[in-house]
Amino acid sequence: MLRDVSMDEISDGKKYTHKDLARLSCNDCMGCSSCCEEMGDTIILDPLDVYRITKRLNKPFTELLGTHLALKVVDGIVMPSINMDNEVKACAFLVNKRCTIHDIRPGFCRLFPLGRAYEDDGFYYFLQKDECKVKNRGKVRIDKWICESDIVSYEAFTLRWHKFIVTLRNMLEKMTDEEEVKALSLSVLNNFYIVPFDERKDFYEQVYERIENYPNI
Repeated sequence: MLRDVSMDEISDGKKYTHKDLARLSCNDCMGCSSCCEEMGDTIILDPLDVYRITKRLNKPFTELLGTHLALKVVDGIVMPSINMDNEVKACAFLVNKRCTIHDIRPGFCRLFPLGRAYEDDGFYYFLQKDECKVKNRGKVRIDKWICESDIVSYEAFTLRWHKFIVTLRNMLEKMTDEEEVKALSLSVLNNFYIVPFDERKDFYEQVYERIENYPNI
């Protein structure tokens, strides 16, 4: 999701790598769940997020729409997001103020209160100011905070997916036939979210193969 903001306004001004320490520790939230409440449809999911959620719940993507997941148009592209329980105004996965999928939580949730800023040759992490309500947070190494078993492969996938989506968005903006725009957007939704990935094979290899099926992107 594109954000037209100044980094000086939202960050502490530092550029971090996954090897750096940042003030992220919230002492296991200590009963706080403010970052999981009133989040609307802002938690956009990538294919890895959906793969993990559908695998954990043992349900296909389409069956989770309307309950745990939703669809929204992000920068002209139909993308899945975490659904919000309208009664309690919180994430559908939040129960008794605790995340029920914490070990497989989406990438956006793993980052918080970090953000990612993309450059031509990669990206860096930044610490968002005033986002986490916990005061006096302790320092944690970023790769430990994100908690991915293979941070290098995960970051490579994150960058590749970002480039794919940016190129797709630029392509859709130039297309004038509304039916072609709809067809391409729905094709991406189908091939990366609806059609399941084989759990017996490496996820990253499979998603790269699917990206290669879009040679112009």
